[in-house]
Amino acid sequence: MVGARISETTIDGHAARTLVSPAGTLEATFAVGAGMVGCSLRHEGAELLDPRGGVAKYARSGATMGIPLLHPWANRLAGFRYQIGGRSVALDVGAGVLHLDEHRRPIHGLLPGRSRFVVTGEEATAEHARLEARLDFSPDPALLAAFPFPHELLLGVTLRDDALELATTVTPSADVAVPVAFGFHPYFRLPDVPRPEWWVEMPVREQLVLDADMIPTGTRRAVAIPPGPLGDRTYDDAFLAPSHFAMEGGGRRVEVHFVRGYPFAQVFAPPGASFICFEPMTAPANALGHGGPDLLLVEPRGRFAAEFAVRVTRATHPQRGAG
Repeated sequence: MVGARISETTIDGHAARTLVSPAGTLEATFAVGAGMVGCSLRHEGAELLDPRGGVAKYARSGATMGIPLLHPWANRLAGFRYQIGGRSVALDVGAGVLHLDEHRRPIHGLLPGRSRFVVTGEEATAEHARLEARLDFSPDPALLAAFPFPHELLLGVTLRDDALELATTVTPSADVAVPVAFGFHPYFRLPDVPRPEWWVEMPVREQLVLDADMIPTGTRRAVAIPPGPLGDRTYDDAFLAPSHFAMEGGGRRVEVHFVRGYPFAQVFAPPGASFICFEPMTAPANALGHGGPDLLLVEPRGRFAAEFAVRVTRATHPQRGAG
């Protein structure tokens, strides 16, 4: 009987695991030693993730690539101070744990090279390959100063013949409620298909209005984006999450399903880029700074769980993106 496989490897000097689905249709690699970044997702041998600067640069500077976990906050903060539950936090640029956007604002959480995931379980069966890893946040005083909310984060990766599933659980590990603002930033591509020809489906209905610094204003507006070729369209926009996003081309279809725990999404497709990002987010950008009902707090002895899935199949309309 054909079965799934898991093997140990290294990527740019960082320990990693490669998962292969039972029939070998999908293959995924996660760099355990570099913040559990998903650095490869291959469908029938074709790479679906943009490697950008690679794993070493990601671990060193936070330059996102593949499928990175943005933790403990996704997207931008408006400044270097935030206050939650009576705790006032001043972020220290000199501490070596922040990465900054082009306007020198904190973005995408804390540097993944300072996070230490430990593999806690793995199994390969006739139905799936599964990898589990744990992050204890945090014995690193610099990380804890930037996010003084001790917790355990469990990341479960399940690979089937037609889907990659990522389940994340946050559990407070001290008598302090933990704010939930993490997300993922997958960089998808369709090999051998020019980006303008990618067929995209974004069934969003409500958009978060952003200011000039890409920070949500608190206002929302109705929006509709018809499915069709990406063409020359560009995006760096925030939405209330639909059930899924999709892209299709070259006889292949990739769907990102927001299974649970991700009420917000960012779509990122800048001019000239070789990728498009459909980003699951547990909270909008600047949620730590703004607070309010969009920022969930997990009380001590509580637990928060979120999951999204990347489904990869042969295209339902093979002519899309066929050139």
